[in-house]
Amino acid sequence: MDNPFKKILHNKELPEVLKKKVLDDVAMIKLTIDMADLFVVKYPSTIGDLLMGGRSSEESKKDQKENKDKK
Repeated sequence: MDNPFKKILHNKELPEVLKKKVLDDVAMIKLTIDMADLFVVKYPSTIGDLLMGGRSSEESKKDQKENKDKK
């Protein structure tokens, strides 16, 4: 089996169509990562913040600890 990387021509320029396809694929991957970050990380965090009344998670943890200590 031949190594396909040895067939790459070093002094030739790639066709514009191929460059555009690669850049479009990279842009789609970046968009997918950004959307996943938005809906998997930031959206649940925002909903949690809204439900806690705008308090930070550190304040909530501190209050929970104080309430636990009082019991």
